[in-house]
Amino acid sequence: MRIEVVQGDITEQHVDALVNAASSRMRGGGGVDGAIHAAGGPAVLEDCVRRFPDGLPTGRAGWTTAGDLPARWVIHVVGPNRRAGQTDRGLLTSCYSGALAVADELGARTVAFPLVSAGIYGWPLDDAVDAAVETLRATPTDVEMARMVAFGAEAYELLVRSTT
Repeated sequence: MRIEVVQGDITEQHVDALVNAASSRMRGGGGVDGAIHAAGGPAVLEDCVRRFPDGLPTGRAGWTTAGDLPARWVIHVVGPNRRAGQTDRGLLTSCYSGALAVADELGARTVAFPLVSAGIYGWPLDDAVDAAVETLRATPTDVEMARMVAFGAEAYELLVRSTT
């Protein structure tokens, strides 16, 4: 699998599946989660409610329709909230490996990822980048291209350095 790095808006990526850094409630929120729900329209939330009535635990992944987004599916992952004391790096890496497993189940060959937990959840940016890149490289998958979508110049530069 090749890893691409772009700086931009994950909701504008033309891929088979977008990865959403979701809250455990799976009902939308701020950051990437809010942007994906806003751009995807009500179909994303309706599918979340139907498929995940009790939400998802931290570290897990599940999928819904992408609604109005330029992708076929949204793969929702619940990253650890470091600010709330969730410091187990395994929960973070399981978001990436779990998203790839879901992508394989769906037959997705191109997937766009945000840096999970690196925003409001407070995971240190350098370790969030390392966890993402290490896990994507180490996880067996049929996904052909993983696009890391950086929101900001610092994340972009760290991702570029980690993938070249």
